Amino acid sequence: MKICFAAAEGTPFVKTGGLADVIGALPKALLKEGHDVRLIMPKYKTIPDSFKQDMVHLGTTSVYVGWREKYCGVETLTYEGIKVYFVDNEDYFARDGIYGYGDDGERFAYFSRAVLDVLPLIDFQPDVIHVHDWHTGPVPLLLRHHYGHNPFYAGIKTVFTVHNLLYQGIFPYEVLGDLLGLPNNYFTPEGVEYYGNVNYMKAGLVFADHVTTVSPTYAREIQTSFYGYGLDGLLRSISGRLSGIVNGIDTKLYNPATDKALPVTYRSNLAKKRENKMKLQEELGLPVAADTPLLAMVTRLVEPKGLDLVLRILDELLYFDEVQVVVLGTGDPAYEQWFREAAYRQPQKLSAQILFDDSLSRRIYAGADMFLMPSKFEPCGISQLLALRYGSIPIVRETGGLNDTVKAYNEFTGEGNGFTFTHYNAHDLLYTIRRAIHFYRLPEHWKKIVKNAFAGDYSWSVSAGEYEEIYKQISGQE
Repeated sequence: MKICFAAAEGTPFVKTGGLADVIGALPKALLKEGHDVRLIMPKYKTIPDSFKQDMVHLGTTSVYVGWREKYCGVETLTYEGIKVYFVDNEDYFARDGIYGYGDDGERFAYFSRAVLDVLPLIDFQPDVIHVHDWHTGPVPLLLRHHYGHNPFYAGIKTVFTVHNLLYQGIFPYEVLGDLLGLPNNYFTPEGVEYYGNVNYMKAGLVFADHVTTVSPTYAREIQTSFYGYGLDGLLRSISGRLSGIVNGIDTKLYNPATDKALPVTYRSNLAKKRENKMKLQEELGLPVAADTPLLAMVTRLVEPKGLDLVLRILDELLYFDEVQVVVLGTGDPAYEQWFREAAYRQPQKLSAQILFDDSLSRRIYAGADMFLMPSKFEPCGISQLLALRYGSIPIVRETGGLNDTVKAYNEFTGEGNGFTFTHYNAHDLLYTIRRAIHFYRLPEHWKKIVKNAFAGDYSWSVSAGEYEEIYKQISGQE
C-alpha cells in the first residue's frame, strides 16, 4: 500500500514529546512489511544542519490559507529508507520553537492544506493519509471539501491518531473561513464547532475514515467525562470506528546491548546492569552503593505526570527508607524548584537533574532498578517501555497505556513485569514503592521480574500489523 504520514514533529529531526517517537518508528515498521511509506512535516529552523545539508529542493507550489496565497517549498531526503518531505515556509516555521505562538491556528491551517497540495508535486497518490494530533486534524475535512472534486485525490482515505486529547487546537470562530476557507455549514455540533470556537482535533475525529489512539485503555477512557475533555460524547458516537493500538519503541535505537551512551553494554545481565548503576551513582554524586535500590523518573515536570503524588511522599520515602532517587526533566518552574530544594535537603539520597539530556536519560534507564510513572493520565507512554527494555522495573498507576503494558508482579505465579496501583492516591503510591523495594531485597523474586521485563517485545511489529489491517479495511484492500 501507499501510505502518507503527516505530522508536526518526528524523530530524529525535531521532537517535543512521544508523538515524534511514533513518527520516527511506525513508518519504518510499515516499510519493513513492504509498503511505500512517505512522511510530510514542516521544515523547522531547529532541524539540525546535518539533515538540512542532505535535503534536495524538489520545487514550489502555492498553498491557500483562506483567501491568501502562500509560498510553499518542498525539500526532501531519505532517512533509513523513508522518503521525508519538508514543507518550507520561513514565515511560519523559521522560529526558535515549534509550538506556542499566537498564530499556531494559522501555521497549522497552512501545514494541513500544504500536506494535500504537495502530493501532486511529489507525484505521490497515497491510498491512505495518516495524520496525527490537532496540528493535522483539519486534513480529512480539507480533503473532503476542497479536493473532493479533483480526480487526483479520488479514493484517498484518512486515519487520524489522537496522541493526547488534552491538547485540541481550539481557535476562534473566524478561523473557519479566514484560514481554513470553509463555509459555515461545518460550524455545527456535528462539525468542528466547540463551545463557540473551531476545534482542529474535532475536525480529525469527525471527518477521518478511522480514528485511533495510542492504547486500548486510553480508547476506553476518553469516552468518559473525566478523560474526554468535552469530547467524550462525540467519541462514544464514533466508537465503531475508534481503535486503541499500543505504541512501540524503536528497539534498534534503544538497545542496551549496543547503546553507546552506556558505560557498560548488556543484554539481560544483571551484574552488568549493576555496573551501570554504580557508574550512574558516581556521575550524579550519590553514594556508590550497589545494593541500595535506585528509583528514577525521566519526565516532563508537569501535573499530569503524577508529580503531586510524588511531592507528598518523597520526603517520607527518603527519610524512612534506604533508597536513592534520580529525577531528570524540565517543566513547571514550581516542580523544578521543589525538586531542587528536596535534593538540597537530601543530597545523599536524591539527585535532581533539571535539564533534558538524551544521553543521560539512557544511562538512567540502564542504571535504575525501578522507574516511577504515577501518571494522572497517560495515553500510552514511551518511558515505561524504554525502562522495560533496559531492565528497569516500572512502578505505575493503572491508566492508559501504562495499564496495557505493565502487569503487576504476582509472587505466587512469577508473572508480571512491574508494580501497579489503581487510585490516584499518594499513600497507594508509597505502598506500591515499598512493595517493590521488598521484592528487590528478595533476589529470587527480583530476578524473575527483571527476566520478565527483558523478555517482552516492545517493538512496533505487532502494532504496525494492526495499523495495516485498518488501512486495508478503509481502502477496501482486505
